[in-house]
Amino acid sequence: MVFILQKTLIFAIPLLIVALAGMFAERSGIINIALDGIMIFGAFIGAVIALNARQASTTFVEHPQLLFILCMLIAAIAGGLFSLLLSVSAIKFNANQTIGGTALNLLAQAISLFLIKVFTTKDQLEMGTARNSDGKVVDFTYVIKNNDLPPALQVFFDKTYISTFVCIILFIILSIFIYKTKTGLRLRACGENPHAADSVGINVYKMRYLGTTISGALAGLGGYVYIATVANGTASGAVAGMGFLALAIMIFGNWKPLGIALGALMFGFLKCLSVVYSQFAFTKNLGLPMYFYNIIPYVAVLIVLAFSAGKSRAPKAEGIPYDKGSR
Repeated sequence: MVFILQKTLIFAIPLLIVALAGMFAERSGIINIALDGIMIFGAFIGAVIALNARQASTTFVEHPQLLFILCMLIAAIAGGLFSLLLSVSAIKFNANQTIGGTALNLLAQAISLFLIKVFTTKDQLEMGTARNSDGKVVDFTYVIKNNDLPPALQVFFDKTYISTFVCIILFIILSIFIYKTKTGLRLRACGENPHAADSVGINVYKMRYLGTTISGALAGLGGYVYIATVANGTASGAVAGMGFLALAIMIFGNWKPLGIALGALMFGFLKCLSVVYSQFAFTKNLGLPMYFYNIIPYVAVLIVLAFSAGKSRAPKAEGIPYDKGSR
């Protein structure tokens, strides 16, 4: 059971942070369909930094968790910068946000695959392993390994990635930020009624740029966390549709942090079934291939959205370009 919960958490964390990314963009009034592409771009940049930093400095070999944090930070910056393509096209040029997001999804995958092929002549970029001064292989993943703890504590404190703690802390801080701060209130107002927000002196364009940039940074971070914890350190120009799953979790969670957290845990469990199905006697005896369990989360998305669509309440002004003179 501990193993199953650990795997559920590993899959849930990138979904959690990327679904929150989608919430920030849409709460400000911008539909961010490009979450999947931004994840791919952030994952690629993070993998490049990890690979080159290990070769350039022994400091990162001796202190692997420092490198992990650095890569997460740079992936977040890369995601924020990449998302500017969406925000500029949507806010400055009033372009269709769905089409713009779809274009970024295709662009991110094309750029990543092209550069991987050019510089490595392979179809994927592997961060690989390194050895410290004692000749031991460095574990660049787990920050805590302690299987002597009680089962309830092992879920969080045995074979745990530092990204788990970083993402949970970020999730809590940003959830408080959007609901309990003046800037968060202004951002949400711009997604509900931008003309009313403008009438009281709120810069709608600035708030939408802020929401989309935070969204991009979180998605870029989530992309690197995904390849570092789920994909075994391999950037391949894809993130298994996690960005689209995160969008579904955001809708399922009704654009609210608590709902998003519950949705991430549920879909995280469904995603990990392909890894843990052999742990259950029932599923093991069925003899079904791993690919069957891989498709379960995506089928579940269709079912959940079909039943929850009527109860969802999206921000009223999401996807609608703001025209200051149309009041």
